[in-house]
Amino acid sequence: MSEVRIIDLKANVLEDNDKKAEMLRSRLKENKTFLLNLMSSPGSGKTTTLTQLIKLLKNEYRIAVMEADIDSDVDTKRIIEAGADAIQLHTGGMCHLDADMTEQGLNSVNFKDYDLVILENVGNLVCPAEFDTGASKNAMILSIPEGDDKPLKYPLMFQISDLVIINKIDVAPYFDFDMDKAEKNIHARHPEIDIIPICAKTGEGVEKLADWIRTELSSVSK
Repeated sequence: MSEVRIIDLKANVLEDNDKKAEMLRSRLKENKTFLLNLMSSPGSGKTTTLTQLIKLLKNEYRIAVMEADIDSDVDTKRIIEAGADAIQLHTGGMCHLDADMTEQGLNSVNFKDYDLVILENVGNLVCPAEFDTGASKNAMILSIPEGDDKPLKYPLMFQISDLVIINKIDVAPYFDFDMDKAEKNIHARHPEIDIIPICAKTGEGVEKLADWIRTELSSVSK
């Protein structure tokens, strides 16, 4: 009997995706377009955060948003109303976007016309973290009601992110959420990561988030 051959399909898929992501990053860099991959759990406030950001940045930059959802176009309509161009990406049941899907979206939106493109990834703390989209930077939102222990339970999401936005700080008194503990847990996963607390609903802290994006965009334009 011949030896059993074992092929790690996931490893092959991720390797191919990583190559595609690097090629996509190079295209974005050549065009001086900044792509931000925004991830989080469902209901953490991604779209509300984006609408607040767009209001602050739309007069400074050409902005487009790619809304990834399993279905519906509710969030896309909100983004357009806030003042940015947007397209809807339906994943057909998939819980994440990979580099190939991201490239399809970028080509559809004609990314060369924009300074800032934001990918609002599918709401999920697991799958999106496993696939490199080719983004210039990764950001994630951790909302207060989710708890300060999420960096311990979903380490990869925090390890691959460049920025953690802690949202819904207005309701912190009503939840068992320790900000110091949360920051300690986050830095245990990624010591160099930036952390910005905000309340997307009221706009508190969003200007600091806008400044973070301005700094990243300035480095891209050089």
